[in-house]
Amino acid sequence: MRSMTGFGIGEVTLGEGRVLAEIRSVNQRFLDVRTRLPRELAEIALFAEQVVRERLRRGRVELVVRTEGPVLTAATLDVARARSAFRQLVALRDELAPGAELPLALLSAVPDLFIPPAGPELAAVRDAVRRAIEAAIAAMDAMCRAEGEALLVDLSGRCQALRRLIESIASQADGLREAAQRRLHERLERLLAGAELMVDRGRLELELAILVDKSDFTEELTRLRSHLDQLEGVLAASGGEPVGRRLDFLLQEMVREANTLGAKAQDASVSQLVVGIKVELERLREQVQNVE
Repeated sequence: MRSMTGFGIGEVTLGEGRVLAEIRSVNQRFLDVRTRLPRELAEIALFAEQVVRERLRRGRVELVVRTEGPVLTAATLDVARARSAFRQLVALRDELAPGAELPLALLSAVPDLFIPPAGPELAAVRDAVRRAIEAAIAAMDAMCRAEGEALLVDLSGRCQALRRLIESIASQADGLREAAQRRLHERLERLLAGAELMVDRGRLELELAILVDKSDFTEELTRLRSHLDQLEGVLAASGGEPVGRRLDFLLQEMVREANTLGAKAQDASVSQLVVGIKVELERLREQVQNVE
């Protein structure tokens, strides 16, 4: 099992400088990758994001890449473009304000005036960025797996506590059904004691049986057990595969069954146990939000 919360750093030497990558992840239902690279590496931002997406599946991920020392030669000036731009600026100056000063600094506003490195040099930088990101992801993955093991222990313990609560209710189910039927019979006898109406006893017994059946929660207990079996099965076989969404779905179904069980329960001790089940389910759901 793997947590979605982690942090890692990767470093790769390149020439006289080095490329560093820092990556951090927190829980998120889907994969959301955000990258931040220095200006000289801006054109490979999508490449860096793709490297992350190929290796992660869920979580809100923040990637920061930075460089230390010279890893790229400086961008070169496109002299022909600069001359052409300045000539056009001079012509515009002569038309609008003859004799006005025209500083060369205006050329800094001209887009694409400097040509970034390309070819083998850029390929080497891309490779260094990729390796730095992969190293950062590996470091983060080790942290995520360590936390995932701790989550697995906690989730397994809470599943055992949940099973004990379910079985405590199950042990009372038959007795509670009989008690409910007995109470309904007693109430009916008291109501009919002073009545002078002709009553169809068979029809009354049928209606009583229907009422008792509506308050029976055997089916909810069966479904809770089934979902819990599946939940524990997913935990036992999780390995390195993402299981968070599956666990979350099972817990949603268990919450529904627990709510129905609570609505049917007409006994104080059972109601208290149902509250305990809901508390454990909520704790499980909070933990599962961090599972990949």
